[in-house]
Amino acid sequence: MSLPRRALVTAAALTAALVLAGCGSGATGAAGELAPAKGSTAPDGTVVNLSPNQERVTTPKVDAIAALVPEEIRRKGTLSVVDSIGSTPPLDFYANDDKTIIGVEPDLALLIGNVLGLKVEFNPVSWENIFVGLDSGKYDVGLSNITVTEARKEKYDFATYRLDVLGFEAKKVTGLKVTGPRDLAGKAVGVATGTNQEKLLVSWSEENVRNGLKPIDIKYFQGTEYYLALSSGRIEVYTGPNPSLAFHAVQTGETEVVGTYSGGGADVLGKIAATTRKDNGLVKALNGAIDEVIRNGTYGQVLKRWGLDNEAVKSSEINPSGLPKP
Repeated sequence: MSLPRRALVTAAALTAALVLAGCGSGATGAAGELAPAKGSTAPDGTVVNLSPNQERVTTPKVDAIAALVPEEIRRKGTLSVVDSIGSTPPLDFYANDDKTIIGVEPDLALLIGNVLGLKVEFNPVSWENIFVGLDSGKYDVGLSNITVTEARKEKYDFATYRLDVLGFEAKKVTGLKVTGPRDLAGKAVGVATGTNQEKLLVSWSEENVRNGLKPIDIKYFQGTEYYLALSSGRIEVYTGPNPSLAFHAVQTGETEVVGTYSGGGADVLGKIAATTRKDNGLVKALNGAIDEVIRNGTYGQVLKRWGLDNEAVKSSEINPSGLPKP
């Protein structure tokens, strides 16, 4: 697909909230069979279209799947999607006109709407208001990098559409590859406090010490100041959500994602899902729509467009095992 206008985003365009709010807390441990995320790392050579003229991928309506939509939603003809806008490119953020919502989440929401024969209505809100709106029935579905957790499953239904992947970003010149704890032993590694990735680093550091290796020198950041720290060499690696790191790396051309890891740690494979109020009847339609776009290839086109091929799922799952309760 040709893109009509190409532009590079500056670091200033990325918000200070590099922590993806959808990444729920979960236990992390030693490397296990589920831990390494499969696929490529940073998007190679991708230049992202940031203009309002997106020329998005579309797909036909599928009547059999559309029939699964609850009658109330079918009757109004719209799918009310709530998202936390501007959290981190390339998930959902504003185009360079400062008003058009773009990103991988809106693209996938529109594909789902296509299959269901519904017009998608975007509702950008703060993170906590996603769940307030779902609880009240104000919004039909949340698509905002929401991780499936066992706690959330008590109140919501989920249809998965991406893997929850953490990444490790470093300068290209280092030649570093991160596959497990020993690769970061003794290294200065940046991270945002209170996140899954912080738990992962602490766990890895403790494991290194138990194995007679140096601990990880963990440095804390709360915003985009990590860019300068990485560029100046004050830290050797930054650990964060894979989408934001991959997006930043392709824009600068100076860094790369040198490894990925499951957002759920070694204990469970973290999964991102379309989220609805429990038992409202919509989840089967969402699951069917996601499976349809996976099958017909438009899902893959969207992920490739935003450089997130390594977060693809083979099929959508309804209410899979989630990150465990604290």
